[in-house]
Amino acid sequence: MSGMKDTTMNEPLLRIRGLKVAFGTGKKQREVVHGVDLDVHRGETVAIVGESGSGKSTTATAIIDLLPGTGEVTAGSIQLDGVELTQVGRREMESIRGRRIGYVPQDPMSNLNPVWSIGFQVKEAVRANGLATGRKEVEKRAIEVLQQAGLADAERRLHQFPHQFSGGMRQRALIGIGLAADPALLIADEPTSALDVTVQRVILDHLASLTREKGTSVLFITHDLGLAADRADTIVVMSQGEVVESGPSREILQNPQHPYTQRLVAAAPSLASQRIQATAEDRGVATTTEVLHTAAPVVEVRDLVKEYKIRRGGFRSEPFRAVDAVSFQIPKGKTLALVGESGSGKSTVAKMVLQLEPATSGQILIDGTDATTLSSREVFDLRGRMQPVFQDPYGSLDPLRSIGALISEPLNVHKVGDTASRRERVFELLEQVALPRELAWRYPNELSGGQRQRVAIARALALKPDIVVLDEAVSALDVLVQDQILKLLAELQGELGLTYLFITHDLAVVRVAADLVCVMEQGRVVEQGAVDTIFADPKQEYTRRLLEAIPGQTMEIGSR
Repeated sequence: MSGMKDTTMNEPLLRIRGLKVAFGTGKKQREVVHGVDLDVHRGETVAIVGESGSGKSTTATAIIDLLPGTGEVTAGSIQLDGVELTQVGRREMESIRGRRIGYVPQDPMSNLNPVWSIGFQVKEAVRANGLATGRKEVEKRAIEVLQQAGLADAERRLHQFPHQFSGGMRQRALIGIGLAADPALLIADEPTSALDVTVQRVILDHLASLTREKGTSVLFITHDLGLAADRADTIVVMSQGEVVESGPSREILQNPQHPYTQRLVAAAPSLASQRIQATAEDRGVATTTEVLHTAAPVVEVRDLVKEYKIRRGGFRSEPFRAVDAVSFQIPKGKTLALVGESGSGKSTVAKMVLQLEPATSGQILIDGTDATTLSSREVFDLRGRMQPVFQDPYGSLDPLRSIGALISEPLNVHKVGDTASRRERVFELLEQVALPRELAWRYPNELSGGQRQRVAIARALALKPDIVVLDEAVSALDVLVQDQILKLLAELQGELGLTYLFITHDLAVVRVAADLVCVMEQGRVVEQGAVDTIFADPKQEYTRRLLEAIPGQTMEIGSR
């Protein structure tokens, strides 16, 4: 590209000095990034870490002039290979994007158009970056891009749509698009935050090999310090729009200087799981047998099966067994974690336990009563004592209703109390989940992700249930918020004697939060037992692979 200067190898590829970003106009303009300094050298991977709102994604999008809404760079310098990006025109910036700077956004389902085939979208990137001309050349290059991204049978996949791809496959497609033009710098914004640990590892290993082969520098945005420890040469810690600490990864994580960094490291389950673990005696979990027989199980699942009919074209269909003879028990006041990769059947089990999906066969015993044989009225009554908390609190909370109305809805549905007593119960629940009562009059869009998840927990507790099913309830949260929610759940369990069925793909969280673990693969339980026992001595190869994929295990954390 014209205008690029020759530089020596010791000068940074990307050089940011005094970067300030603000949103809004006139007197309402609010600065959110305050004088950030950042260097990325050739072939280096730099991770920016911090909680939501710390300014890490805003800094990344400012580099490529893709700030949302009224966002603008108000001061500072962003240089790529000596070219001042804050001064280039719109057309030149469009040329730099893709060709010189690749971008992999966070949520592949939101960033791939659902009505266009994957091939159409890859071809669009190929044409935009001038990588090929002519229909056949463009298609050939698009197939190469998907093959390089690790997608098998790329020629056939070209004609499929995003909903026909798994999360990992969609992310691979976005990585392929980001690296299509062999850019000098790749910005990867939380590229694997919603993926299973094994898929995440495969994706990041592949990304690392591609960038290493091409000598690409990577700016990696993440809230997972375990990933940063494994994948980055340098870590930059951001808090409230400022860089509070930066340096070599090992140095930052072994000897964090700033109090905020110390809190991040202490809260990260992928790093903390080896430190937070209590002894079996402390947790009251000496052996699996002891745990399962100290108290009668509140929830017992026996030989649970779920089959679906999959259409194969025309009028033909064939059965697909999503859950195959699953059995487990949860004693009162304990937490059982159901873990496995996407498609392992764990969420389907949760839906059947909640009576949201009928079982094909098997039993679900709640205090000895088989829930699969209950009438609709009895199921309604059962839901008064068994409540769910889902992964996405924004998706499960009606945005048009106030927080108070949302929390009191189960009380209204089950006709518990009058208006005054329900209002008092809402205030009591808000206090229980450490939220101010003023939030009762606010709406979900006015709350942070962590606050919304606390509201979802308060709503689940409204009817005073004794069983709570948590389906990926902390997987989308930052480490500090995740740590707060996990501690809150533990406190509520101790205070109210709650029994938890915890669905997750994050084994680092399991180590911190659960008493028992049940490992699922392709619909079957392959291993189960006490958390300490399974983590210390996994018997199955699949369990070992899941445990080995937990990021940040090789990093020794210094004492604080």
